[in-house]
Amino acid sequence: MTESIRRDGEYENLHEGAHRDPYEGAHQGTYQGAAQGPSEGAQQGPYRGAPQGPYQGAHQQAHAQGSSPVNPEWPPPPPYEPTVTAQPAPAPRRRSRGPVALLAAVAIVAAAIGGATAYGVQELTGKDTTASSTATNVVPSSKKGDIAAIAAAVSPSIVEINATSGSGRSTGSGVIISSGGEIVTNNHVIAGASSVTVRTSDGKQYTARVVGTDSKKDLALIKVQGASGLKAASLGDSSRLQVGDTVVAIGSPEGLTGTVTSGIVSALDRDVTVPTEEGQQQQQGGGWPFEFGGRQFNGDTGSSTTTYKAIQTDASLNPGNSGGALIDMNGNIVGINSAMYSAADSSSSSDAGSVGLGFAIPVNTVKADLAKLRAGASD
Repeated sequence: MTESIRRDGEYENLHEGAHRDPYEGAHQGTYQGAAQGPSEGAQQGPYRGAPQGPYQGAHQQAHAQGSSPVNPEWPPPPPYEPTVTAQPAPAPRRRSRGPVALLAAVAIVAAAIGGATAYGVQELTGKDTTASSTATNVVPSSKKGDIAAIAAAVSPSIVEINATSGSGRSTGSGVIISSGGEIVTNNHVIAGASSVTVRTSDGKQYTARVVGTDSKKDLALIKVQGASGLKAASLGDSSRLQVGDTVVAIGSPEGLTGTVTSGIVSALDRDVTVPTEEGQQQQQGGGWPFEFGGRQFNGDTGSSTTTYKAIQTDASLNPGNSGGALIDMNGNIVGINSAMYSAADSSSSSDAGSVGLGFAIPVNTVKADLAKLRAGASD
């Protein structure tokens, strides 16, 4: 057992309660309660309210015997309470921009610079601007669905086409897809033609050459000579069309350039059959021959034909609308008008006309075929 060492004078006058050790003032309160017994002996200072520790029983025994408590081996620390200094609240951390936000900002700036650069290059070099191949708002949002606004915005991109061949002369329409004069139309409009002329909405007339044809899809690409700065149409997304959607048709029926009609999409994915051989001509007082539902319209389609999935519309289409535009309410081209029923069997051309049964090649088919047409396909 470890013994306590008594220093000289440390416990003099012990029974008088006077402490002479270095902790006199500090210990006075600590041992005072112990000397008073367990009823009053709660320790003070840092041990206030805590158990008396291993010396509690010794203090009580000493008190019962009338003697002073035994000095412990190592006294408890002075009864001071630690001072806690309040620390100021940390300033809120400024949230830094993360890499995603930084990249987004860079992308926006790059897009703006890139667009401006492309426009500048186009203006300086005079290179063609190709029609947009994604759906955009050609008319302002406030004018969406306004047929007058759509007609004003898109009519400059629609042309009249006149083709001459050994079999005669035919009239159709076309859609400008580049500022340099690339025009999409129906193959049957220019098939076998020895010469092709184009008249724009402002009355100017140009000679055109055939760039490529695809008789299986009834599509052709021609390009006017000596033209620049023409207004290219915006090519939309025909897969978004739904039955009942309002559409606008623009073309040159009977040579009436820029004629505008409207209607709805009355059906989708209709199987339409048209002739592929060269020399097929418009019927007198009627349209181009085609087959639908097992019946032939506007004359005999012949032995060489092709069938494609078409958009059906009740927008009024008449002879000369072939190759023209079917347009959605945002002003985007969604189809190339290709076939329409008219009373061709009538003895008088005055009885001919639309009966609300027209068909258009979906613009997504056109976009998928453009590379082939530009490469000079001729099947």
